[in-house]
Amino acid sequence: MATGSAPGARRSTRVRAYAITRGRTRPRHLLLVETLVSVPNYDPQAAARMMPETRALYEHARQRTSVAELSAHLDIPLGVIRVLLGDLIAQDLVYIHPTGHEYQYDLSLLERILDGLKGV
Repeated sequence: MATGSAPGARRSTRVRAYAITRGRTRPRHLLLVETLVSVPNYDPQAAARMMPETRALYEHARQRTSVAELSAHLDIPLGVIRVLLGDLIAQDLVYIHPTGHEYQYDLSLLERILDGLKGV
């Protein structure tokens, strides 16, 4: 029987995720799959004190990347990534880049821009 198909394999994955997040299931911040994160000032001493999964996340986020890409690249469930990112954000180690839904658009400004483009 293959290791991945063993009856306890699925349960051990859940237990591991539970252990990594210390039982937490809800992130501290709204992190959409498309949310971009990055490490503005890498701190090697902070990285040395992190759990392996958190360290891998921190290292990978040195390049601006999305929450979904982190989950896929590190093979860590999306919910776990969000919880771990929340911890890093709380320590000011990771920066959340604003997403489109966070901006309040000024409709009159957009209309003026459109009028200006039509005049070109």
